[in-house]
Amino acid sequence: MENMDEYKYKRAKQKVRCIKSFHVHLLVYIVVITFLAFINVMTADYLWVFFPALGWGLGLIGHWLHVYGADYILGANWEKRKIRELMDKEEF
Repeated sequence: MENMDEYKYKRAKQKVRCIKSFHVHLLVYIVVITFLAFINVMTADYLWVFFPALGWGLGLIGHWLHVYGADYILGANWEKRKIRELMDKEEF
């Protein structure tokens, strides 16, 4: 029983780290893209800021999918169910 609680604690701690990392990434994205947009508007006639915003934004979407996407795409308990299914089969 204690091993299961320790396992749950480690998984929860890992999830919190991932969530925190995503929020830091999002904050840095907002700050840097805002700064680049300011520079772009002040110095150029062509709006080039959309290119880094799009490229980095795709990376940010990937990070979001890593942190939250599995719950939205595969269901909140998919991983638990799959682990239990594999343990029951003992094929690995």
